[in-house]
Amino acid sequence: MTNSWVTRAINEIEADYQRSADTHLMRLALSDFPGISLYLKDESTHPTGSLKHRLARSLFLYGLCNGWIKEGTTIIEASSGSTAISEAYFARMIGLPFIAVMPTCTARRKIEQIEFYGGRCHFVEQSGQIYAASEQLAKELHGHYMDQFTYAERATDWRGNNNIADSIFRQMEREPFPIPRYLVMSAGTGGTSATLGRYIRYKGHPTELMVVDPENSVFYPCFQQKDRSITGQCGSRIEGIGRPRAEPSFIPEVIDSMMQVPDAASIATIHWLEKKLGRKVGASTGTNVWGALQLAIKMRDAGEQGSIVTLLCDSGERYLDTYYDPQWVANNIGDLSSFEAALSGI
Repeated sequence: MTNSWVTRAINEIEADYQRSADTHLMRLALSDFPGISLYLKDESTHPTGSLKHRLARSLFLYGLCNGWIKEGTTIIEASSGSTAISEAYFARMIGLPFIAVMPTCTARRKIEQIEFYGGRCHFVEQSGQIYAASEQLAKELHGHYMDQFTYAERATDWRGNNNIADSIFRQMEREPFPIPRYLVMSAGTGGTSATLGRYIRYKGHPTELMVVDPENSVFYPCFQQKDRSITGQCGSRIEGIGRPRAEPSFIPEVIDSMMQVPDAASIATIHWLEKKLGRKVGASTGTNVWGALQLAIKMRDAGEQGSIVTLLCDSGERYLDTYYDPQWVANNIGDLSSFEAALSGI
């Protein structure tokens, strides 16, 4: 017999999805790049303000349908912020307690948003400690550890069903170059890049997927050396992306190329983007756009035309005390001037 509470919970989540519109695909004007169009898929407009809203919805449905989440189950997640905010939203929607396990350095604004949705935060000193701490809490509380880093790539239907890849290609249909030459995405869990890469192959598109990676992340060396055992000693300074280990959801075989992006380039790019868009975006978006701009330069130099699509992952309003604080940037990221100069000519 179907559990009536689970049925109601799934219906609540699906009804929320039905009430939501798709996110916008914005074209960024680049006058110095004739015949090359750059698009940003604006994931900041989800109810919880980031790309992770899609992931959280999928993880809850996956857990409910697998029988892992039941009435009264405490939900635990290892997250530096955005996934936890979105999961707290869905946990409150279906009446479950939620605990986010995160490093102490997580942006205060993200912590406040988790608490706004009724979640609570459990802090650890180092980012590498979040996995064991989450497992321990789940054991002690007889709860469910969502484990986005393992299940992100399998909880989403990558073949379609209005996933992010399907949405991008549908929204591009009337553009001058409807099939993108490149999709550019950074990796946190690796789930979105897996969805994009699988969808490209499933549909037979000639689009190439490039994954950009920040400093102190092991995704790039793991991809280059074809070695998943590589680990790092410290976490990424670009919140939400980059990991000290190759997460299970990171599928390098569906990626065509990777680029390592200096943190200073990511931060310089978000300030450049603020002038272009009239609003602030998060640092992972800076990583994405820096990589996309390098591809645009490469295409222009080769005399190519076409389109590039990347993601605007979340709003910069979450980072006013970090990436938008000049003193914090000077102390933690360093000199941006060389990257600012490079961007000034674009």
